Amino acid sequence: MYHKTLIILLLFIIFPFPPTYSRAEPVQKRIVSIEELTATTSEKHLLLFATLKNSFTSEMVEILDSGIPLHFTFYIELHKTAENVPDEQIIALTLQHSMVFDTLKENYKVTLEEEKNKTHTFRSLFEAQKLINEINGIEVILLSQLIPDNLYKLKIRAELYRKTLPMSLHNVLPFFSWWDVKTGWHTIEFKY
Repeated sequence: MYHKTLIILLLFIIFPFPPTYSRAEPVQKRIVSIEELTATTSEKHLLLFATLKNSFTSEMVEILDSGIPLHFTFYIELHKTAENVPDEQIIALTLQHSMVFDTLKENYKVTLEEEKNKTHTFRSLFEAQKLINEINGIEVILLSQLIPDNLYKLKIRAELYRKTLPMSLHNVLPFFSWWDVKTGWHTIEFKY
């Protein structure tokens, strides 16, 4: 009991007051979306291109600059469609993009799962944000697995980093603004 009381007192010394919000200044909710959604083909694969917009908040940049990594997860699904028949899911992919600020070297590192976890290093936050937000030619499926003259629906959505604390601190710090940002599904239909 003594340890819990000590932790609570220390937290109130570090974070003395919860944030206050003026009723005169409504908090605007940012809308995170996926734009520039494009499907095309290479010689062997169906490729997907997309860009995540409005993904960063000032709180996320502060967390990032303190050395805590951010994770963006992209969910991709391909469905075969036909009239009067339920859509048939052909493939489902999950890809993660991660970014961390190296406080010693003062650079940003972006790791892309679709590139076999290759890490890209940037001095500029803007350039790092640009890369973490892009889906750039993901190989969704082999063209040999698609049936010619059929309709298909390619869907994508994203889930942004969710800040977490140890379970014992969730009740102590209820005034922190947690985020759990997910986009809706964005869809492109095409005939192969």
